[in-house]
Amino acid sequence: MSAPEITLPNQPLSLEGNQWKAISIAETLFLLSLISMFLPVKVYPVIFLVSSFFFYLETPQIKFQNWSIALAVFSTYAVISYIINYPGEPLALINIVKLMINFCFLFFAINWLGSRDNESLIKRLDAILLAVLSLSLVQLLIYHQAYGFQLITGSDSSGQASSLYRDTLYYWGLDDKNMFGARIALMGFSFICIPVVKKNKLSIWRIFFVFLVAFFSLSRTPIVALIIGVFLLFWFALERRWRIGLVVLIAIALPMILNKIIRVESITSSNDGMGIRLVYWTAFIENFGKISPLGNGFLSAPEFLRDNAEFYRGEPHIHNTFLSTYLEMGIVGFFSFLAFLIWFVKDCLRKADNPKLWFSLFLPIVAIMMILYSGYDNDVVMYLCLIYGIGSLQEINFQNIKLSL
Repeated sequence: MSAPEITLPNQPLSLEGNQWKAISIAETLFLLSLISMFLPVKVYPVIFLVSSFFFYLETPQIKFQNWSIALAVFSTYAVISYIINYPGEPLALINIVKLMINFCFLFFAINWLGSRDNESLIKRLDAILLAVLSLSLVQLLIYHQAYGFQLITGSDSSGQASSLYRDTLYYWGLDDKNMFGARIALMGFSFICIPVVKKNKLSIWRIFFVFLVAFFSLSRTPIVALIIGVFLLFWFALERRWRIGLVVLIAIALPMILNKIIRVESITSSNDGMGIRLVYWTAFIENFGKISPLGNGFLSAPEFLRDNAEFYRGEPHIHNTFLSTYLEMGIVGFFSFLAFLIWFVKDCLRKADNPKLWFSLFLPIVAIMMILYSGYDNDVVMYLCLIYGIGSLQEINFQNIKLSL
């Protein structure tokens, strides 16, 4: 068995001169939607709505797939729950509007992406992802410079890591460690997967670059998600004996990953992000009988945690998409959201027979949803759009995937 082939790029990364000349309005708005998520001024809802309108105009026929029907059931039930249990707080209104706008964008974007050849769009998307990740790196380096680069090699606790983020220095991405880290992971993994589909190449420099940005965020979330996704890509691409080497490499690096990145020693501490999650999840399990089968109401997690958790730090959800969904919207919300995800995956498989690639693309987002998102965040919606476009570009054979510098 020969060693994995490593190829050098034929030419440096560059934007082709005519790459942007024939771009449509909908394509422009799709890319602007991605950029708008990173801006400190929250203009993305307007851009999402305008984009949805142009997606509709450029789609020959709107199709109502099973996943979209399940999503409509979930959204309708969420609105009904909001109306019935309206807590009178601006945050509840903001979140229900966010849910409707984000799911509207997802529906029309997937219809649009599924009706066209996305090869030129993916080329432009590649350049945009490089730009937003580079700006994210600059933002993080500004934070670290202001902190005297004391945390550039990692932090000892979640609280210390959060102190890196200063409102006065914030200009790009998000000012929340975990949310920014998750966004870096999702956009970064999309960036890693583009040459896998387009050129049958697994780019080493891209992996190193994305991991570097994720590490500087001081959030465990992106590192764990990226390790899962990149491990799967290597596992599917390597021959059997090189898979053994990959497992050995992971085993050697595991102590450093657990101590320096995962910070396992403080994982159950009350001032650690993961420790807080464990307290919230315990409260959910121990007080499951107090939750109505119809749900306790949209955005009811704060009240539930205040009454039942050992302590409460003010978060708007339980840091688990599925637990939060059941708590707020009961059986209807939980199963309709689960059906949406399952049918969306099936639609992706019908679009392109790339089961290994789809598995690699979906597992990181599911992992992040298990510890962070509420489920209707713009990160989740945009990532689903990105992987739908990337994963359905063409069918690939992982036996043909080569490592490339």
